[in-house]
Amino acid sequence: MIPLLIAVGILCISIVFLPHIPDPEQKKNDISEKPSEISVEAGASQTKHTDEMLGVWVPFMASDLSGTDRSKKAFTDRMTAVMKKIHDTGANTVIFQVHPFCDALYRSELFPASHIISGTQGKSAGYDPLETALETAHKYGLHFHAWINPLRIKYNETPSELSENNPYTVWKNDGDSKNDRYSLTCGNGIYLNPAYPEVRKLIIDGARELVKNYDIDGIQIDDYFYPDGYDDNEEYQMYCKKAGKQFLTKQQWRCENINMLVSGLYDAVHEKNDCVFGISPQCNIDNDINMGADVYKWCSSTGYADYICPQVYVSETHPYLPYDKAVKQWREITTEKSISLYFGIALYKIGTDSDDGTWLQKQDNLRSQLEKGKKAGADGFILYSCESLDEPAVKSELKKAELTKR
Repeated sequence: MIPLLIAVGILCISIVFLPHIPDPEQKKNDISEKPSEISVEAGASQTKHTDEMLGVWVPFMASDLSGTDRSKKAFTDRMTAVMKKIHDTGANTVIFQVHPFCDALYRSELFPASHIISGTQGKSAGYDPLETALETAHKYGLHFHAWINPLRIKYNETPSELSENNPYTVWKNDGDSKNDRYSLTCGNGIYLNPAYPEVRKLIIDGARELVKNYDIDGIQIDDYFYPDGYDDNEEYQMYCKKAGKQFLTKQQWRCENINMLVSGLYDAVHEKNDCVFGISPQCNIDNDINMGADVYKWCSSTGYADYICPQVYVSETHPYLPYDKAVKQWREITTEKSISLYFGIALYKIGTDSDDGTWLQKQDNLRSQLEKGKKAGADGFILYSCESLDEPAVKSELKKAELTKR
């Protein structure tokens, strides 16, 4: 918060509220393990934003030009269709994925050109996809947030080949053993290692590159943090030796690594006036903490995010964490008054038997979740994703929700 283009997959089997990018070959099953109860003191929140956010995510799969001539015209036509659909729903913001695999759907001096556009990572498309997407969004009066995946380099065979100028390839082939662990293989994936300041700086500089060169309104990161089974024991032991008796637990240490990354991203984004930084974590708060996402701190402190958008991709009668309970938990922990709280809603589950078939129990899930989310104190909503807007069940619920009248 889905058509085949590439298999993206699940970061870990135990973390069941999955990220924005599901496996395109199958509907994702994100029924949660029963979360522990959360007991926090509720705090009133008056956010700094006056306009209600109503956004739509545009994942990298929606930009994939497979089956076309991969020309600028093909991409422009694709973006015109996507942005028009988003505009016609009544949305006001697009969250467009520009950095899915340590690569770039834009002109970058730090990352290789994405295979999503040209077909081969590192091969230029001959035009700037982000510039085209941005111009098209603005044509339809949409605000534009660039969406980056912070750590993922590769998952399964996606991309099928990493380019020579991918940071992973550069580090492995430069003859310098000091940077060999800047990225680590975990299961079927390869991920950046945020324990190293140099790695965090690379990601932060990527955000700085975006706000410097493009007329975007914000940057958002998704929920791909530490994957299950990530073997960073070597880095943790180095940290413990240096910290002495005052060392953090491994989970706390991981959270601090991500906190340093997040605060650095926040500062980089704010180098541009009127540009905001947002984070879209998983719905299950316990899962977030386990993967190094310190959502309690991000929601209660300044300097980490302007908005938080948990992916509340659950039905109202979800067997373990129903929608009403989830939004209440997030409202209670978001105590910093300057932080906007948005809820991510799973368009892709509408009309499906997801969550033990509970999405089929009613035909106005979207309208109901918008109303209940607003009642719970939401400052806006983001819908996953543009790829579901043409589904018959989704179109029916969009009509009932009357988004164009909001």
